[in-house]
Amino acid sequence: MHVATPGATLPREALTPPSDSSCPYVPPDSPSPGSTISSSNSTLSKFNPLNYMPSNLSQKKAENQTIDLPIERTRSSIPKGSENTEGNWEYPSPQQMYHAMLRKGGSEVPIDAVESMVAVHNFLNEGAWAEIVEWERRFGRGLGKGWQECKKGEEGSMAMAGMEMNEEVAQPRLLKFMGRPKDMTPKASILQMMGWIYPTGFGGDPPFDRHDWFVQRNASSGQPREVRYVIDYYSAPPEPTGEPVFYLDVRPAIDRPSAAIERAMRWGGDIWWRASGGTVRETATR
Repeated sequence: MHVATPGATLPREALTPPSDSSCPYVPPDSPSPGSTISSSNSTLSKFNPLNYMPSNLSQKKAENQTIDLPIERTRSSIPKGSENTEGNWEYPSPQQMYHAMLRKGGSEVPIDAVESMVAVHNFLNEGAWAEIVEWERRFGRGLGKGWQECKKGEEGSMAMAGMEMNEEVAQPRLLKFMGRPKDMTPKASILQMMGWIYPTGFGGDPPFDRHDWFVQRNASSGQPREVRYVIDYYSAPPEPTGEPVFYLDVRPAIDRPSAAIERAMRWGGDIWWRASGGTVRETATR
């Protein structure tokens, strides 16, 4: 997924995840997923156990802060938890983002860039969730339905999405998430290796961040189940207007055989459709 964000060019710190208990990002220095909370006085006790993120970010001005920052929080489009009554995840306010940056030693970031940084992070979250929703639309009803979607390639499947508006499709929900910026995914590692061998075809910077999002798949039949998605975040050269550009690589983690099949179906279906002249055949039959 390619996304260009409106606004001025941002400092590098704008690409790092904010530390907030209600935003689908985890700070790089958060405890590992295997950590446990041993006592109420421990450092870990200050973190939300769902995602190991600080739960007490202040809405008050920081010491020596010279500019007032908004304290309003934006509600995302991402359903939270396993029940409809839990509402949606909320993004941090610019003031909370600034406190999170100070905790991480980001005092060199211009305070007047914080609001733009929040906008970028929120924008990337929404983009990542849109990709996950598309995966779930295809495969949430089983591999058979998924293949019917994928066999017409990406463009054909997107066109079919508009015709399914009246069909009952249970929406996924985001259960939890974690940031793993130091753990490169196997796919990203392979692409980096290919870049060393064939730089003109695969050359490029490694992802600047990696997240794992745990999603509740509400299948049309059977019990809901948890599906893990991996997200690689890439930065790209800015647009001629100076707008920053990002690429998101969102796909289900291969924790189960069906996830490998889903990825193969989506990739292979699009390759076959284009290579076999599917678009030309589709046009000719109209």
